[in-house]
Amino acid sequence: MPYAVDLFCGAGGCSEGLIQAGFHILFSSDISDMVEVTYKHRHEQLGLIQGKNTWFERSDIRDLTGEDIRKHITSLEIFKGKEMPEIDLMIGGPSCQGFSRAGRRDKSDPRNMLFGEYVRVINEIKPKYIVLENVEGFVDMQFMGYVGITGIEYPDGSVTPDILRSELNEIGYDTLEPRILNAADYGVPQRRNRIIFMGYRRGLTPPKYPEPTVKPEDRVTLLEAIGDLITDPEQREQVNPMPSQYQLDSISGRTPAVDGKPIAAKTTPNTELSRITDIVRERFELFEAGESGTYLKRRVMENGIDISDKPALIALCSERLEMSPDEVVELFGKPGATKEQAEILLTKKNIRQKWDPDQPSATVVTIADDYISPWEPRTFSVREMARCQSFDDSFEFLGKRTTGGLLRRVEVPQYTQVGNAVPPLLAKAVALEIKKVL
Repeated sequence: MPYAVDLFCGAGGCSEGLIQAGFHILFSSDISDMVEVTYKHRHEQLGLIQGKNTWFERSDIRDLTGEDIRKHITSLEIFKGKEMPEIDLMIGGPSCQGFSRAGRRDKSDPRNMLFGEYVRVINEIKPKYIVLENVEGFVDMQFMGYVGITGIEYPDGSVTPDILRSELNEIGYDTLEPRILNAADYGVPQRRNRIIFMGYRRGLTPPKYPEPTVKPEDRVTLLEAIGDLITDPEQREQVNPMPSQYQLDSISGRTPAVDGKPIAAKTTPNTELSRITDIVRERFELFEAGESGTYLKRRVMENGIDISDKPALIALCSERLEMSPDEVVELFGKPGATKEQAEILLTKKNIRQKWDPDQPSATVVTIADDYISPWEPRTFSVREMARCQSFDDSFEFLGKRTTGGLLRRVEVPQYTQVGNAVPPLLAKAVALEIKKVL
């Protein structure tokens, strides 16, 4: 059985995929105590016991050394009296906040430098193969005054792939050109593009990037992924009378325990829903499938919208616009509402979107209230988000369900654990390619 190390492991999406591909996770690490609880719990489910056949170390990678990793691996019960085996694969996804195109990109964000620490650990462990996963913005993030672990001073404006390739070459690794992979092409019911960067110890057989396992027309849709989790029984029976294969696989399990058998879900955890007010519910009802806040606002302004059956919204707009309820209904019922008036009706939040049931989901993020169910006027549960990431239903996310404000900078609640994860089926596809050349 090939051996792997998973750094920046998060809740364990990547580890799930590696295990499905037949790898044994000897060592894993993450900085979050909230992640640690979820990760260890899952591994105990699978028969991966701390100190016996695996080790999780809660650590900042800047404090983690190759010596630490060796010490923990050689102290495992399964290697008592034996030398540490070679590590076949080291995989990691350094924090992406500074790279992401979704928000403000900060070249000075210290988290941008974590990929350099990843290179340092690679140099200290010397695994046969390496994989780095990150957001698309990773490929064009520029650095000023960057000095690598090799001592090379890179010109201002150097981009991360060039730096990474140069650093790895200096420590004895050849690399493939980074490639953007869409999780939906590998059976994940989600349109999620990620950069995958692969390298291999000089002299070894180069790996290949995985070819899509699913044709575009056969991608798993949102309905096929979570239609059985609709809370309204009548609505569920109407749109999802028979469980899809994806739903059945999620329930029966894809990730094998140490005995080789997947763990079937006896219950469905993480299904709690956020409470919403009547105003929020009525706003959600205004969205059409696939429509974002930006397009809804445009539709209201250009075409008008019937809100006569939305008493909470009528009352709100009547008060804020100092108009009678009938005047409010008339205002929005025809074209011509101003942007300011539309924002009172809908709020200024344009990123919110109602997902299309007949398409894979949009990219799962860490904020729970950005997306709306196409069948019910509500946001999604942690379990529904996890299904869209291709986690088994037996995988339970622990800790706080969500958080807000400044706490988002330090806390990793359930929604964040899901949103930050590598989709297991995507990780599996990559790991299987590595396994072919071992």
